[in-house]
Amino acid sequence: MPSVSIGINLPTYPDLVAIPGYPVYYAPQLNANFFFYDGMYWIYQDDYWYSSIWYNGPWDRVDPEYVPVFILRIPVYYYRQPPAYFYGWRPDAPPHWGDHWGREWEQRRKGWDRWIRGTAPAPAPLPAYQRQYTNEYYPQRIEQQQELLQKNYRYWPHDPAVRQRYQQLVPKPQGRDENPQE
Repeated sequence: MPSVSIGINLPTYPDLVAIPGYPVYYAPQLNANFFFYDGMYWIYQDDYWYSSIWYNGPWDRVDPEYVPVFILRIPVYYYRQPPAYFYGWRPDAPPHWGDHWGREWEQRRKGWDRWIRGTAPAPAPLPAYQRQYTNEYYPQRIEQQQELLQKNYRYWPHDPAVRQRYQQLVPKPQGRDENPQE
């Protein structure tokens, strides 16, 4: 998973707010489609999804078929920089990803937009320890980020799509519980 620069350069940890009824946070003060879900940060920019274990990257591009369903379900209203094709869509409903990515994608991701409200999992705890790593103190090397995350963040993802990405980035320590909280 090669890391890419997507032009996001946050000087400090962003203020994240829970989206009511969803296990997802968003950054209302950023001029970006910036989310946090199940232990990872997610950005939708220039028609691509990206993920990272740290708030300022490095970012890995995520193909549409591997984006977690709760990220896909985020209502249009919470996109701070919605693409032009979102225009006219209901703000309290998710984007029309099937219309955008096509019939083949829709067939592979059947049911992504259907769920029983009130059955969403609890949001993952925010990795608040990252607040102390700003500007010149931000760990640039992925090895540093992995080490700090393993030392300070005890959460392990529940969503299978997130867990797969997370395991590629963060080796699971021996004896780590599958369901610990921070």
